[in-house]
Amino acid sequence: MQNIENIIFDYGNVIFMIDFAKAHKAFTDLGVKGVEKVFAHTEQNALFDDFDMGRVSAAQFRDGIREVTGKADLTDQQIDNAWNSLLIGVPKGRHELLWQLKDRYNTFLLSNNNEIHYQSIMEYLKKEHALEDNSSFFIKDYYSHLLGMRKPNSNIFEFVLQTHQLEPEKTLFIDDSPQHLVTAKKLGIQTELLTAPDTLELLVQRRKLL
Repeated sequence: MQNIENIIFDYGNVIFMIDFAKAHKAFTDLGVKGVEKVFAHTEQNALFDDFDMGRVSAAQFRDGIREVTGKADLTDQQIDNAWNSLLIGVPKGRHELLWQLKDRYNTFLLSNNNEIHYQSIMEYLKKEHALEDNSSFFIKDYYSHLLGMRKPNSNIFEFVLQTHQLEPEKTLFIDDSPQHLVTAKKLGIQTELLTAPDTLELLVQRRKLL
């Protein structure tokens, strides 16, 4: 199926590269044991889900990290540094590709994000790309912690579809998490799973989106 008018992009590992292994190592280096059981790409402690939905503040998140890891001596900076260590950056040419796609489609960003990562990403965009934020690449950029909803819950997809009056069958959703695609498919949205070594550039070429 093609007939695409709208594209909804995930952020992490679709546009902005991340590496969960780096965060696992950073927390392990701080003496945290079994960190892979605390948070992971497909499943994580409820603390992270709550942080993604803005239900807990950055300060409450840090306290939660100390509690679930049993490391009461961790400083705020140590936690932030370890948590942000998974953030890599935007590959060369990726932003230019987004602008090209915006010229042809109604494009949106739908990111599971949180207060600490969001702040770090905004600082990165300003420092490395002279951008205030991601808004220039999309009709609208949505972040879970600002919406109070997160993927894979259906309400966040329904919100975007209804807010912008998008027809699901004419909408393509690109994400690196299989569990997020399951929900989108149930709503009638076209989906593409993007995982390494695949890239957004290759997907665009393969689907003949440009």
